[in-house]
Amino acid sequence: MALKYSRQREAIKEFLCTRKDHPTADVVYANVSRQYPNISLGTVYRNLTLLADMGEIRRLHLGDGQDHFDADTSEHYHFICQKCGRVMDLQMESIEKINDLAGVGFDGQIAGHITYFYGVCGECSTQKQQ
Repeated sequence: MALKYSRQREAIKEFLCTRKDHPTADVVYANVSRQYPNISLGTVYRNLTLLADMGEIRRLHLGDGQDHFDADTSEHYHFICQKCGRVMDLQMESIEKINDLAGVGFDGQIAGHITYFYGVCGECSTQKQQ
């Protein structure tokens, strides 16, 4: 069964493609509702879930109780600032070899990994020094 086209779903995806800060559903809703004032928060949640389930976006569970969303579905890593809560992409070489390391002595099969790095971002570090 083909998925019916939705202008609202397309607007949600387009909004995510303009962002590098990994917004929550509330942030997506606040911005998309400017273009579609009648859109509900429930519609935003349903479409984000659908897009994530289809693999068109990524859902990130960062431990803050809210899902964050990323339009970049390529393999990459994220940094979370412990001071301001900002989430950003890390430009780094792949650490796929960690799957092999994790598999040593494990009798199952490692399919992948999710790795988040955390600390203090450059902006917060600068503010702290001033």
